[in-house]
Amino acid sequence: MTIRFGTDGWRAVISDTFTFENLRLVSQAIADYVWEISERENPEVVVGFDTRFLSDRYAREVARVMAGNGILAHLTRADAPTPAVSYAIVAKGAEAGVMITASHNPPRYNGLKLKAAFGGSALPEQAHQVEAQLERNQLEARGPNLMDYQKALQLDLIRLFDPAWAYYQHISELLDLDVISAAELRVVADAMYGSGRGAFRDLLSRSRCTLYEIRGEMNPGFGGIHPEPMGHYLQALSAALQTRHADVGLATDGDGDRIGAMDARGNFVDPHHIFALILRYLVEKRSWTGAVIKTVSTSRMINRLAHRYALPLYETPVGFNHIANYMLTDDVLMGGEESGGLSVKGHIPEGDGILIGMFLLEIMAEAKKPLHELVADIQREVGPAHYARTDIPLKHPVPKTAMVARLSGDAPAHLAGQTVVEVSTVDGVKYILADDAWLLIRPSGTEPVLRVYAEAPSAEEVTELLAYGEKVAA
Repeated sequence: MTIRFGTDGWRAVISDTFTFENLRLVSQAIADYVWEISERENPEVVVGFDTRFLSDRYAREVARVMAGNGILAHLTRADAPTPAVSYAIVAKGAEAGVMITASHNPPRYNGLKLKAAFGGSALPEQAHQVEAQLERNQLEARGPNLMDYQKALQLDLIRLFDPAWAYYQHISELLDLDVISAAELRVVADAMYGSGRGAFRDLLSRSRCTLYEIRGEMNPGFGGIHPEPMGHYLQALSAALQTRHADVGLATDGDGDRIGAMDARGNFVDPHHIFALILRYLVEKRSWTGAVIKTVSTSRMINRLAHRYALPLYETPVGFNHIANYMLTDDVLMGGEESGGLSVKGHIPEGDGILIGMFLLEIMAEAKKPLHELVADIQREVGPAHYARTDIPLKHPVPKTAMVARLSGDAPAHLAGQTVVEVSTVDGVKYILADDAWLLIRPSGTEPVLRVYAEAPSAEEVTELLAYGEKVAA
């Protein structure tokens, strides 16, 4: 058995590769890694889980392995959002964290996100250390050390806790809750049956805003949808906005680290626009400064804003762990990715759909404008920008190195009537055109799909670019 960590941890199909047996083996490798990096006699690990099928049971097994290795496991009492679990790692001074989730993947998947002591996704070299330890354990036929759950509780090697309130206190210090409260916004929160459920309700409970939550009940199969806050999965949110005559809809993914939004008219507001709106607000209204970090699949509206404000801009491969690396070593104002994982200065280096959703409310409240007008404003300033993504299911993995060599070597001189001015291979192959449009082709690091992304000044150009991308990627 070969288990590899992808863009953010290990994900696999439940009862196929993601089994209790394999999870215990991975947990043992993590325990060995924790002992290797720990500088104290009593290391600690935070363990959390989302609402997926068996996630609570899987998390308990991780905690049992940690306890069996003499590591104190802080185990969440109930499902919790990834950013709350990640913040708990920092708050408790733990060596690492484990979050049982497959994030936005389909319901048949589950997964394990490995978190570092700084409260973000483990860096690639840290994940490689765990993979190497797993291989050594298998070669030596070394199984996991396990402790009985009740015994671990009695010995205080498993401690149950609620990560919510320390996390809420922290993000409340980053926000202006008085401004949000004064606006008396009507908000619909769509938890998509994920572990972000209840978060916006709790944060707005002492404000004058009115909060309606949908899809917040426990449903381990997510109602058969992908718990990903993209427009075509948010029909329920659109309907609720109209029924409640609400000002805005906020949607979080399966574990609460991604955000999507809808305006009062039921128009989807993608993470590209959310990123741009918050970046502009932090610079112009908060007078914050620092570098801007974006993944290769994120809108070039961010490039134009960074240029306007004379801020350093860095583009990374897809995966928030790459953004986290900059946040740990540089003065970063904001970092984010196309999928909705965004974070800001002063926060942990972790995508946080809940914090970013609250910032969107603050922007609306401060501007005294509806969301559709704010989106129109940012389009006038740094647009026009139209974006779309196509996911092509794969029966067999695509050899990424060979694909990149082929597509970069055969790069066209022109696309959609525009000159190709640059070919980037930061992650996959990205063709950048003279009008600042772009086409990106890359295999997903979390699902068996090939992703084709495009952004352009017109929807027609996006359609043309996607058609070319799908043709050459086949």
